[in-house]
Amino acid sequence: MLQGTPGRVSDYYDRHPINEARVLEALSRPGLGRPTADDLFEFDQDHYGGLAAVDALARRAGIGATSRVLDVCAGLGGPARFVADRRGAKVVALELHRGRAAGAARLNRLVGARSVTVVRGDAIALPFARGVFDACLSQEALLHISDKATVLAECHRVLAPGGRIAFSDWIAFPRLGGLERERLWEWMAATTLQTLEGYSALLGRVGFSSVEAEDLSAEWRPIVRRRLELHRALRADGIGRLGDERYQDYEQLHAFFVRLIEEGKLGGGRFTATR
Repeated sequence: MLQGTPGRVSDYYDRHPINEARVLEALSRPGLGRPTADDLFEFDQDHYGGLAAVDALARRAGIGATSRVLDVCAGLGGPARFVADRRGAKVVALELHRGRAAGAARLNRLVGARSVTVVRGDAIALPFARGVFDACLSQEALLHISDKATVLAECHRVLAPGGRIAFSDWIAFPRLGGLERERLWEWMAATTLQTLEGYSALLGRVGFSSVEAEDLSAEWRPIVRRRLELHRALRADGIGRLGDERYQDYEQLHAFFVRLIEEGKLGGGRFTATR
């Protein structure tokens, strides 16, 4: 693991613009009674593709009403609540960041999401027994963990025979340079970035079968571009919330993402496999 990695990842999420306070602020609009999980979905999804992307993972993982699901690196718990709400599954949302784990638990209580349990824990040492889950999910989170093989091996361990893993993450292409990787580390705590083929090989190495890898770069490209356009359109609001310096940092980050993706250096991948 890179020196200082846990602290850098923690700092990144301490400062992340999608947070519990922002979700609660968005829910404070007049006339809204007790909020439901549906009311949160517009604000608590920190990944590319929105609810359709969560549903695609759930479908590929074969999640149904009797499924026991582990959401690895669950953040504020938005996808976990969606899977529980739409699929009727029992979901454990694992999150290492203290503030985001606590925020996820509070948001669960706020909307009465009783089928979601938040556990604060480390993805490279999952605090669960062997074979207790039917599905493992994760979205754009493993980039923060350098020892990806151990995370995937841990998911394999806690899945029951025939269980499925489905996750998405940033992927690197050969033209991504060293200085660009350093910048991604500095700005978004990307400890390491795997390739599409590299993730497939890791899944097979730790014991998964029926491995499938999908390149999502073409889907993510317009999403990242629209996020940059929206960020710039809401400049005054952004500066008011973040301050000029942090606003400028995020604008540069978004522009950097767009350039890397459009130049074919960075992209997204979705991966599924069977225990």
